[in-house]
Amino acid sequence: MKLAVVGGGSTYTPELIDGFARLRDTLPIEELVLVDPAADRLELVGGLARRIFAKQGHPGRIVTTSDVDAGVADADAVLLQLRVGGQAARNQDETWPLECGCVGQETTGAGGLAKALRTVPVVLDIAERVRRTNPNAWIIDFTNPVGIVTRALLQAGHKAVGLCNVAIGFQRKFAKLLDVSPGEVHLDHVGLNHLTWETGVRLGGPEGVDILPKLLAEHGDAVAEDLRMPRAIVDRLGVVPSYYLRYYYQHDAVVEELRTKPSRAAEVAEMEKQLLAMYGDPELDEKPELLAKRGGAFYSEAAVDLAASLLGNGGSPYQVVNTVNNGTLPFLPDDAVIEVQAAVDGSGARPLPVPQLDPLYAGLIANVTAYEDLALRAAVHGGRERVFKALLAHPLVGQYAYAEQLTDSLVAHNREHLAWA
Repeated sequence: MKLAVVGGGSTYTPELIDGFARLRDTLPIEELVLVDPAADRLELVGGLARRIFAKQGHPGRIVTTSDVDAGVADADAVLLQLRVGGQAARNQDETWPLECGCVGQETTGAGGLAKALRTVPVVLDIAERVRRTNPNAWIIDFTNPVGIVTRALLQAGHKAVGLCNVAIGFQRKFAKLLDVSPGEVHLDHVGLNHLTWETGVRLGGPEGVDILPKLLAEHGDAVAEDLRMPRAIVDRLGVVPSYYLRYYYQHDAVVEELRTKPSRAAEVAEMEKQLLAMYGDPELDEKPELLAKRGGAFYSEAAVDLAASLLGNGGSPYQVVNTVNNGTLPFLPDDAVIEVQAAVDGSGARPLPVPQLDPLYAGLIANVTAYEDLALRAAVHGGRERVFKALLAHPLVGQYAYAEQLTDSLVAHNREHLAWA
């Protein structure tokens, strides 16, 4: 089995490598190709990756290359973890929206749109290269904004599934609070990427007893603290919102908070310098503890599980993924991409049925889906007017004057990445 990781020079890649090494019986990789245009980073990451495999006794071969076509050739699956523009572009996404009192964040709001505009054309180009060399390969997208990127891939006819670590993070945390194994916890997870709610927590699978009320009654303080939200919000909802819902439920407070501290991008950039220095140590043969602060917890385990299921090598029968709606949420278009529990196997991901949603959640999902549709049009076709309409539609923007100002700022800060600008 051959896997390729595009964006393999990321400082986060050793977390993925560690998962591949530990879970080699689930996903028996014979060749792993790390693809990245940054040759200096790639060499450091690739060296550590080989040492991790060697220490854990993994027999697989690790190859590094800056040639996308060569890297994805004959791959059974291609994982995408790109950051077009690097942490510098992310820092801009997290700062200029604050100038007009809007959230600065890399996956939602104006910053999220900027990332989508930079990313979608690059991802579609890579996917076409994969299709030319191996049309049967699965594309697993971890590149944010996952929902928009996955929808772009699916609309272009690619075999793609999107993946996020929010659900597996909740699963692991709830399992710890309940003192059970993670495999026993099944989430009723519903929404869009970075706009989801856990409406049920079941033990033993989709038909298990919902213990969410018990979980919140006994561990509500711990859950709310993890979300960085007041417990009153969680208690009144009676569900567990993703921590990304802070940007909606506490927008103005979050804006003030973001204005008073360095951006997350600045923190990560400094962390990456330290990590790359560590990776250059020829004695290092395991992922350093610092990497846990980089973000993306449990991604490696989710990625292994998904790849194993798609490639017919086992894997969990049900997984939370980003896939096509196809009537699952009847108030959305069939071709919308939703993030829900799905049955996953070699034929792809099929969403499990979702009970009728409360309008409190369905309304916001519908609104953000409309924004994502406009954002994808802007990313694929370009044009200032399309960018403006996407921003005007976003519930974190929504005002004419803000949309005008943010459109100008977005174009000015991303001109080098926008072919039409």
